[in-house]
Formats: sequence, C-alpha cells, structure tokens
Amino acid sequence: MDRNDVDWAGYFPAVVTPFTESGALDTDTLHALIEQYVERGMHGVVVNGTCGEWFSQSVDERHAVAETAVAAAAGRLRVLVGCTSNTAENVEVLAAHALGAGADGVLASAPPYIKLFPDEVVAWYEDIGERIAGPLVVYNWPHGTGIDIDSDLADRLADVKAVVAIKDSTPDADQFFETSRRVRDRVRVFGPYMSTRGVEVLRTEGGDGFVGGGSLHGRPDPAFWENHWAGDVAPMQEYAEKADRLFPKLWLPGGWAGIYGSYQAQLKALMHMLGQPAGHVRRPRLPITDPRDLAAMRAVLVEEGLLPSESGTA
Repeated sequence: MDRNDVDWAGYFPAVVTPFTESGALDTDTLHALIEQYVERGMHGVVVNGTCGEWFSQSVDERHAVAETAVAAAAGRLRVLVGCTSNTAENVEVLAAHALGAGADGVLASAPPYIKLFPDEVVAWYEDIGERIAGPLVVYNWPHGTGIDIDSDLADRLADVKAVVAIKDSTPDADQFFETSRRVRDRVRVFGPYMSTRGVEVLRTEGGDGFVGGGSLHGRPDPAFWENHWAGDVAPMQEYAEKADRLFPKLWLPGGWAGIYGSYQAQLKALMHMLGQPAGHVRRPRLPITDPRDLAAMRAVLVEEGLLPSESGTA
C-alpha cells in the first residue's frame, strides 16, 4: 500500500475524548462533537490519539470510542483511529477492531517509554504492517515516545508495508519540511503546513493535510485546504498569519502542552469557551480551574477574534 491507496487530505481534527465530571466515558458528547465537525466541513477526524487520552482508557472504552466515531461520521468524513500501545500484539487487536468497525485507517506511534533505536522503529512498523489488514499512519510524537523520527528514518518507514501516511509532530520545522520533501512521493504527509512558512511550501512543493488539536477556528480550518486546492493563496496567507500569532499565546514551544495546563485540559477548556462539545479530562489529567488562567485564555480568544468581547465587538 502507498499514498495512492487512500484519499486522505485536508484538515483532520485530533478529537478529544469527552468524559463526565466523575470520569465516565461520555459517548453522547463524542457523537455530538463528531456531528459538529461534519457540519463544519472537516475532511476527517483522528480519535484516540494524544488529544483523545487513549492512555487512560480500557480496551473496551477504546473500542467504544472507535465505534461511536464511525457511527457518528456515517461515511461523511474519514475516520482514523489511534491504536498506539506498547506491544505489536495490542496494536493488532485494536486495529482489527477499528477496521472491523468501519474506520478508514489506523494510527500508531512508536511504543511509549521504550525509546526504540532506528532499526527497532523500522522493525516495529514492519511487524504492525504484517499484522493489520488496512492502511497505517506512522505517528511521530517525540514528547510521548522519547524519540523523533527524523527524515532518514521516515524515508525508510515510507517503504514499509501498509504505511500510507505520516502524522509528523516533530518540534523541528526544518526536519518536518525535509521529511515532507523526501517521502511525499510514497506516503501522505500531515503536519504544520498551516503556517506562513507552510503556505510557501504548499505553493511550491505541495502537502497533504494537518491533524490539529481539535478545531478552534471551526470552518476556516478546512477552508484553508480548500483554498489550497483551488489555488487561492491570499486567504491561506491570512489564515496562517492569524494561526502563527495565536499559537504562542496558548501553547508551549513544540505544541506538546498548553501554557495554562496539559494539552488535553487546555484544549477542552478552550472548546467549552467556543461552545464546542468537549466533556472533561480524566485522571491522571486534571482540569484547569484557576479563574485567572481561564480568564487569560478567554482573553486570547477575544483578542484573536474567535470570541466576541463583552461589549459585543471582536
């Protein structure tokens, strides 16, 4: 399999997994969130990734999240399911369920904590590729795995059976764009193209999409890619300038955590402010409760025009 076996492109929100305040899985809210993403024209979703707090779910809960997302999407957008685990056998079980439930593909990082060496990373994905009966996304998540899949390693992984895409969350922009140049002929590349630098790369070299933490902008997120496909660069540049301005006001460098709390807790708090179904985080994650932090986050949304000011003007 390779990039030509799938049609994945555009904006895919990394979907949060809603929990109730007491910590129970809230599939009703998840269903409502997927429905909102459909209504806003997202091109796909990724569930049970980093934003989805897969690490605090049981296997049965991970199955329920996959089933809920597929049912809610109802074929109206692509659904990719995170199947990261510490053994290939576990990934195989999760992937078989996700694909059997109707997911379009599965996503897996290198196993957390173990810090594999490059040859071990290749062997890991070769093993997974032999075990699953569907398209696989390599997820480069240095903060969670302790390793960064550099361009040389990505080049090797692009030839692994079943690998059709890479979601690259490296904090090294130079490395990302080099990886994009080297592997896009074989796999689809999802990464930080929605920036001023990324717009130029899209214009001159091309790119496939972005998996963002939720969708704070709403409809403008997928519209960015639709403008790209139509060759309309000006609105892409305008979007990118706003995104470049917003990011450092809310997220730590590298995008692995929020300024005011964990990535998941801050994202869910922001989503609530924007009227998006989000639910609560589950322990060991803790919610953001300090009124000063919440007020500061809301002020950023107002300043950037994502929320109206109290006076009714942006």
